[in-house]
Amino acid sequence: MNNIVLGADIGGSHITTALINLETQELVAQTLKRERVNPHGSPEEIVDAWVACIQSTIAKHTTAIHYYGIAMPGPFDYEAGISKIKGLSKFDALYGLNIKEMLAERLYCSSADIRMMNDAGCFLQGEVFSGAAKGYQHVIGLTLGTGLGTARYHAGSADDANLWCFPFKDSIAEEHISTRFCVNRYQQLKGNAIKDVKALAEIYEQDPAAQQVFKEFGTNLGQFLVEFIKIDQPQVVIIGGNIANAFSYFKNEVEQALIHHDVLLPICLSQLKEEAALIGAASLWAVQEAI
Repeated sequence: MNNIVLGADIGGSHITTALINLETQELVAQTLKRERVNPHGSPEEIVDAWVACIQSTIAKHTTAIHYYGIAMPGPFDYEAGISKIKGLSKFDALYGLNIKEMLAERLYCSSADIRMMNDAGCFLQGEVFSGAAKGYQHVIGLTLGTGLGTARYHAGSADDANLWCFPFKDSIAEEHISTRFCVNRYQQLKGNAIKDVKALAEIYEQDPAAQQVFKEFGTNLGQFLVEFIKIDQPQVVIIGGNIANAFSYFKNEVEQALIHHDVLLPICLSQLKEEAALIGAASLWAVQEAI
């Protein structure tokens, strides 16, 4: 098969696309494209926006592209290509529709030429394929951001671990390990609103309340990791997502929580960052062709 595959990472309000060279395990230069998408639009509006971004990336390459790998948020029937997303403030109009067929019709290809996986799974697949987890056989990964993404890699492929709703403290894990926790906790401590974790990190050095938030966040993450590690028994943990950019501010608390439970395991930050899901989605062709 052609070594060049279109990788797409679909988020709640955007799509990012690029061509991936499976032989070199890298993005093809000058093909990265990112566009905003209205998650409340009609099915046609949403899918047409995705296709426009995909076609814009393909137009930057001289040879035809025949294969597509797509990182898609769930819930979703990835094999059949049918959206199960409902009541999540995004893509409600797509519920029950065969997205794979809609894309194939617009891209003039067969639905068999499109492979899909959960976005968290694609993130980890990418890191195993050519990033921080390359060479490992058993891996768990987390994406820390607006929500909590969790994934596991065993037996040659990654999948969504779906532990965002894992019972944790007084609610679920995502309530304590996400941007939402950091923003809400800072307001509780300080009485002032703050936009996001990036803004929190910018005032870390001079603001004790920001330091306290990161300390609690790290403890929460460490305690959650103890449970995740017990379930999967991985060789390494990979951490990505926007909040990972501030890892140095809560790394000590994570490590202390693990040590307290006699868990000795390497924790690595994502090497591929925003490219991980793109490379992971495209590598679905490399992984499955090799089986």
